[in-house]
Amino acid sequence: QVQLVESGGGLVQPGGSLRLSCAASGFAFSSSVMSWYRQAPGRERELAAVIGLGGTTRYVDSVKGRFTISRDNAKNMLYLQMSSLKPEDTAVYYCKTLYRGNIYWGQGTQVTVSS
Repeated sequence: QVQLVESGGGLVQPGGSLRLSCAASGFAFSSSVMSWYRQAPGRERELAAVIGLGGTTRYVDSVKGRFTISRDNAKNMLYLQMSSLKPEDTAVYYCKTLYRGNIYWGQGTQVTVSS
């Protein structure tokens, strides 16, 4: 079955960096658009970044220039490199895919940006 497992979250000071990973299995990863979403306390889940099959990327304005989404199709891995982190980046970060008409989410990884 489709599985998405995120890792790499944690507590970081403002201005710091983190790299999130998402291990994918059970579907054709290299043929799937992958995305990172995030959900801050009391707010709706929002799209942070998307990467297409050919590596084309898109970002929400609030993370442009600070976050980089990437994928390793040989390892079935999705990444989110986050730098210049701000307190407003604090959220649970989820990876997501749409496969054969169904949406799949990982369990999420907590990122807390605080001094």
